[in-house]
Amino acid sequence: QVQLVESGGGLVQAGGSLRLSCAVSGRTFSSYVMGWFRQAPGKEREFVAAINWSYSTTNYGDSVKGRFTISRDTTNNVMYLQMNSLKPEDTAVYYCAAAQFGSYDDWGQGTQVTVSS
Repeated sequence: QVQLVESGGGLVQAGGSLRLSCAVSGRTFSSYVMGWFRQAPGKEREFVAAINWSYSTTNYGDSVKGRFTISRDTTNNVMYLQMNSLKPEDTAVYYCAAAQFGSYDDWGQGTQVTVSS
């Protein structure tokens, strides 16, 4: 099992930036894919971005491409989500998650991001 703890959420004006962090610990996770998801009130959970922990390959949801960047620090076992050009529709609880065999089985507790117009 992998433990994940998010931080860095908050309130920001439209057009601003935030960086989320996800501290990762637990079993060896070099073979994992780590991801960010978000869920707004009354909406389905949405995929935001993912990164292969070993190879650093990434992919993004269409709604954040070109604005968000996922990265990881393998020395300190932290994953980041740099969010630029934020929009009110980016308002949601953001979760980090870990997948070993294609299924995101381990999740953090979430961090709130609110973008004001």
